[in-house]
Amino acid sequence: MDVFRPSSSPQQGSPPNPASSADPRLQPTPDYGTLGPGSDVRANLDAQSASVPRSAKVPRRAYFYAVASGILLAVLTANVDNARAAWSRFANFFSVPGNAASPALNSAKDARQLDHLKPQKQAETLLELAVGRSDGAVDQISSRVNRWQGKLKWNSQIATLTTAALNSNDMRVRESGIEVELAAYGLAKNSASLEYLLRTAQSSDHAQKIWALWALGLMGNRGVESERVVRALAAHLKDSDEDSRRWAVEGLALTGATTAIPVLLQTMHSDPASGVRERAACSLAESGMFNPEQRQSALPQLLNYTDDPTLDAQTHAWAFQALGDITHQRLPNDSAAWREWYENNQN
Repeated sequence: MDVFRPSSSPQQGSPPNPASSADPRLQPTPDYGTLGPGSDVRANLDAQSASVPRSAKVPRRAYFYAVASGILLAVLTANVDNARAAWSRFANFFSVPGNAASPALNSAKDARQLDHLKPQKQAETLLELAVGRSDGAVDQISSRVNRWQGKLKWNSQIATLTTAALNSNDMRVRESGIEVELAAYGLAKNSASLEYLLRTAQSSDHAQKIWALWALGLMGNRGVESERVVRALAAHLKDSDEDSRRWAVEGLALTGATTAIPVLLQTMHSDPASGVRERAACSLAESGMFNPEQRQSALPQLLNYTDDPTLDAQTHAWAFQALGDITHQRLPNDSAAWREWYENNQN
């Protein structure tokens, strides 16, 4: 798969949209009892495909919700186990100081042995190890990811691992998942890729559009015209279809930009679709790439939402849950109790 460049021939092509059967990517980081919408996006992953990947039609019921409490645990547990299994498979390559269940990739020898693996296997192995909290795996990904451009293939293993990485509570692991995902999409972190995604986000092909909204968030997180990305995604919150607005929310959460916080707060308050309001609440609380300070900046408005008479009971409940997730406090769903706590804990 070649790195995308607008000036390249059709044979070199654009980055592929992820294949549906292999892609948990279009199931955002699960919170609030949902795993988010799934996608059956079908794309031609052949490197010799036309410049715009072909997508099969999306059935009317292509998107679904699943209970996350069991699924998320299974995904993360499975991937930690996979990381340990990966370490067992590759233990003969690397030096292992200490406990093999917490392998470390710190020596020059380890780096040399990684060099013997093909880029695809390097990326898969290191991301498995990063999800399993292996010392040095995140640093190895950072040092190698630019060399993987144009050499990775989006497959079920990468899709599953990047999903697990984005569900990690370690921000560096989440960042590694973003880096690997962009490389597997063939998206260089530059203005050419950004322009491609902005065009694709305007596509009449719904599958390609929502992929682009997600990928714009990835690109913005890596510092490619982040504020322009936020403005573009915010504009899609005015789209008439709920699904596009939901994926614009997911993209905004991925950017990790401070300017996305008030946009998400407004969406949580005013979007006509409960699913979109829910995902905005999730994004403010735990999903996406915001740091603790950014999330805490949403607290005053979330407090207002807990007893806002224009909001329904479900949105009130999401506001309370967001407050709890951000502050790690377990107070009753009582606006007065939360306001008292907030006033007593201001620096």
